[in-house]
Amino acid sequence: MSTAGVEISFERELATIVGQENVRIPGAGTEMEINGVTPATAASPASPEQVARILKMANQKGLIVAPSGGCTQQDIGGVPERIDILLSMARMSGIEHYDPGDLTMGVNAGTPFAAAQARLEEHHQWLPCDAANLDRATFGGLLATGAAGPLKSAFGGMRDFCIGVEFVTADGKIAKGGGRVVKNVAGYDLMKLMIGSYGSLAVITKANFKVFPQPRQTRTFICCFASPQEALKFRTKVLHSPLAPMCLEIISPRAQEYLCDPPQVRDADHYAPKIPLPEFPSQWQIVLRAAGTDSVLDRYRRELGSAVARELEGESEHQFWNWVSHFEHAVLGRHRNAMVVYTHLAIQDVAPAIAAQDRVAPEHNLLSIMLGRAATGNLVMALVPLPVDPPSAMQYANFVSAFRGMLPPGSSAEVAHCPKEAKPYFDVWGSTPTDVDMMKAVKHALDPNNILNRGRFIV
Repeated sequence: MSTAGVEISFERELATIVGQENVRIPGAGTEMEINGVTPATAASPASPEQVARILKMANQKGLIVAPSGGCTQQDIGGVPERIDILLSMARMSGIEHYDPGDLTMGVNAGTPFAAAQARLEEHHQWLPCDAANLDRATFGGLLATGAAGPLKSAFGGMRDFCIGVEFVTADGKIAKGGGRVVKNVAGYDLMKLMIGSYGSLAVITKANFKVFPQPRQTRTFICCFASPQEALKFRTKVLHSPLAPMCLEIISPRAQEYLCDPPQVRDADHYAPKIPLPEFPSQWQIVLRAAGTDSVLDRYRRELGSAVARELEGESEHQFWNWVSHFEHAVLGRHRNAMVVYTHLAIQDVAPAIAAQDRVAPEHNLLSIMLGRAATGNLVMALVPLPVDPPSAMQYANFVSAFRGMLPPGSSAEVAHCPKEAKPYFDVWGSTPTDVDMMKAVKHALDPNNILNRGRFIV
């Protein structure tokens, strides 16, 4: 699919704003595509003022704008009807301010997360986010998509330690929410409204964060169980204990095959691991990551007892959690037609969700694989096509409908990745316990002409 036929007479006007060298025509099949839709043109502004001028022009002409960061989440969400301008934030990079004593940092939206984290490490500080692809992902993109990883169990998502944002509305107005200090006055929380909205309300241009002291030492404890019921019973025991782990993951037996370096040999839809499978491939795992002094870590060992099958530290621990963060991408790299579903559950509903996936997947020629945050109900469920009888586009849709129908009330499941041919048959976002009418009202207030990421998000 391409928007090459769309009139691009506005390209000259874009060039007057950002410079001709910062306007280009993306080619099909590049990382700039969003769900297979190629933008008509791409522009790279260098300041919030330039972003404002572009959005004001687009709003007046009825052009659809898609903000873009590190291009790591381009296939999440609905299929856009077209994209007239891909707004690349790559030039809006850099650390605005950093006060190690005050534990605050401000960054431009196009700043790669890894660059800021490296600066923080110089002062033994960090931002506790371990989403995938942090070497390329930008702060604007991470905030817009609400990205998170295993550290969400203890620290929450980036919205929980973001203290302020600057953004540009669809009509070209520069606005702010929050500030540069941890304590701010009460009022409408526009900051959190922007986070997780997939660039459908405004374009984030800057963000401020509270930062944290970096743990001096950590350990990871891998505990093995014969069934998901036993694993979740142990999870509940940990949650009711004095222990406060940084990460608390549940990992299915099949998922353990994907917690390894990418294999080097690949065929049409599957490749074999280049390193041995995990030591306990038939067992469920509860994996804890803990930080503290030697005595604190000894307390973990005593409390966890004989359930601990393996303990990781140093480089092997770092590598393990990197594999966990990149789990879905390991699956998608191995199986090009895999589906990935994110769940949002109460913690007591994790067991029913796992049971629903295992029951419904085989009925639609899919193999179920999963891991996720056992303490928050945010599971990453991968569905891999059976090679002997791969599912049709309609079977993907039927699985999603059946799976959502079996989830407890108040739960939701969004389809983060699937073959684009299947997306027209179902709503990738699904039902949501939030007030959709209110979301539509907010969208209309901030973007009445619906020029920002039209068709990609819930509203």
